[in-house]
Amino acid sequence: MSHTAHIRSHRKPRRSASKIAMRTGVAGGVLSTLAVAGASGSATAAEPVTQTLELPTLTADLAAQVAHSADVTQQAASSYELRAERDAAAAKAAKQAKADLADAKKKAAEEKKKAEEAARKEAAERASRTAERTTLSASSDTGSAESTGSSVAPPSSGSAAAIVSFVQAQVGKAYVSGATGPSAYDCSGLVQAAFNQVGISLPRVSQAQSTAGTQVGLDNLQPGDILYWGGAGSAYHVGVYVGDGMFVGAQNSSTGVVEKPLSYDPPSGAVRVL
Repeated sequence: MSHTAHIRSHRKPRRSASKIAMRTGVAGGVLSTLAVAGASGSATAAEPVTQTLELPTLTADLAAQVAHSADVTQQAASSYELRAERDAAAAKAAKQAKADLADAKKKAAEEKKKAEEAARKEAAERASRTAERTTLSASSDTGSAESTGSSVAPPSSGSAAAIVSFVQAQVGKAYVSGATGPSAYDCSGLVQAAFNQVGISLPRVSQAQSTAGTQVGLDNLQPGDILYWGGAGSAYHVGVYVGDGMFVGAQNSSTGVVEKPLSYDPPSGAVRVL
């Protein structure tokens, strides 16, 4: 036997198959445990996913809130717009009302001015007639004498037609107090000028002319009759009847010499000279 037969070898002994198998099983168990743990960890890590499932609900609520806010904003904008339109309409209506009021005031002022002008003309006409009455009062005796003396011989045939033709030819001429023609007349000046055409001399003023002939009823008038307004002997206006219910007279400064129906200014009486 050699000297080395009893010396143990320093080389590691080979592992037996059973040990290898055991270690392999242990390793496999460890790996299985790690796999289970990994799966468990994965499951644990997946829990936040479950929590994020609530996000769609939160997002839908937020969208609804945003939509509601948008609707409220739109309604507010519509309300402001409607209010602005109403304010604009009210301003326009106020402006139109102000313009209408100004027009009404202007028209009222114009009407007032016309009324005042008509009143002035009427006052002037009355003053003229008053002056005629004053003149007659100052010479009433002379007027009566002239009235009596004016009864002349019956005029020749056609005198009434000549008087009617003359006064109608003067229509449109001016009225001027105290005028006796040929471009302007007052009422008694026209009547006097008409009778002068047939050779009949009449008193100058209307009061005396209203008694210059025979009184006749207004329902029995003939062309050429003298119409008067007021009382006989105190008449303030005269004219000439021309037939067919019409008369010619120098009315006033506004109208001048006109031809009108008796209904335009019904006379008080009439006197017949022809």
